[in-house]
Amino acid sequence: MFTGPGYRLQRPTWLPSYIPELQGLRGLAVLGVVIYHCHPRLEGTWSYRASLWGWAGVNLFFVLSGFLITSILLETRARPHYFRNFYARRALRIWPVYVLVLVVCYLNAPWFIGPTVLEAIRTAPWWAYILFLQNLFHLSLPPAIGPTWSLAIEEQYYFLWAPIVRILARPWSLAVFLCCALVASPLFRMSHLSWITPTHTLTHLDGIAMGSLIAIALDTVPFSRRTWLALGLTGMVVGFPAAFTIAGGTAFLDTALTAGFGGAVLASIASTGARNPLNAVLRRGPLAFYGRVSYGMYMTHIMAFIYFGWFDRMMDAHGTLGNVAVVAFRLAISTLVATALWYGFESRILKLKRLFA
Repeated sequence: MFTGPGYRLQRPTWLPSYIPELQGLRGLAVLGVVIYHCHPRLEGTWSYRASLWGWAGVNLFFVLSGFLITSILLETRARPHYFRNFYARRALRIWPVYVLVLVVCYLNAPWFIGPTVLEAIRTAPWWAYILFLQNLFHLSLPPAIGPTWSLAIEEQYYFLWAPIVRILARPWSLAVFLCCALVASPLFRMSHLSWITPTHTLTHLDGIAMGSLIAIALDTVPFSRRTWLALGLTGMVVGFPAAFTIAGGTAFLDTALTAGFGGAVLASIASTGARNPLNAVLRRGPLAFYGRVSYGMYMTHIMAFIYFGWFDRMMDAHGTLGNVAVVAFRLAISTLVATALWYGFESRILKLKRLFA
């Protein structure tokens, strides 16, 4: 808890420091993205229409990230070495896999990016990726490193959000800032300004802002656990139907999805530990496992698709059955790569976080 003039933040007593259900939601998000990138292979199957919505997993990632990171910032902002610890821990979580992916892609440019390494540097400028700015320019992102646009948005947001959380002492001032972001994002999407790219940060702030707002609200508004659960379910009931109907194809589609995913995250938080099948599925089993390896899977799955493209070509002659086999193979190989990356690389590096506790 941090105290100051007219200021009070207190985590609800019923809310544990670790919420395992969120791991399952993260698993759903990454599986949605992977299946979306397989959707051409699912045409003609019962799952094709559902696979077209897999891209929305990125929105769910944004809400989860906004909640988790803002919770950390609120908890630690009165402690010594606030900035050093936060940015160091973020770097340990993001940079190792990110740099590894970039190095592999550029050194194998003829396979993953372009005809030569030099040509790859010109078409996919390395400095933009190093500075996490690739989403702000009208660049043609190579498929293998295309998913990094969302990572750039998160890094830009937290680079600015950490000092804002530190400086703005009162919860209402933080909430006003976030509400402005929620309102501004669809307006920027409607503006069609020439400098606004499809992946521009200003057009994708909804999810992160919603997650951050949930973190602040839980620590400041003394609602009961049941009330928070009701609010979460309301967000889902309003947001998802709106996304599939009136908001579909408009600048407010992401807004509707943000309401739905924000509600899902809030409902999972408010019901954490509940003994029912849904919470059990989110807490443990395949979804929780995919949540654990989600970052590596998100960053490497398209690389795996490209590297094992020979299997796609083998199955091309077998019609729908061959396409389903390709999707199953892609999911299996992406899982293996992400698992190896987690246990052999990520988890070992993350042990260094203890130096910045």
